[in-house]
Amino acid sequence: MDQLIPFISDVGFPIVVTLYLLHRIEAKLDNVVQSIQSLPERLQERP
Repeated sequence: MDQLIPFISDVGFPIVVTLYLLHRIEAKLDNVVQSIQSLPERLQERP
């Protein structure tokens, strides 16, 4: 138990940062996917 607490404090911060960054990237990737999916419609609308 004494070894577990320092391990969590050392490893916990990078895990939290990683999860936060993955969450932000996921939102941006959703925007990219929507843009790519709407691209054929936009190209057809062009004269």
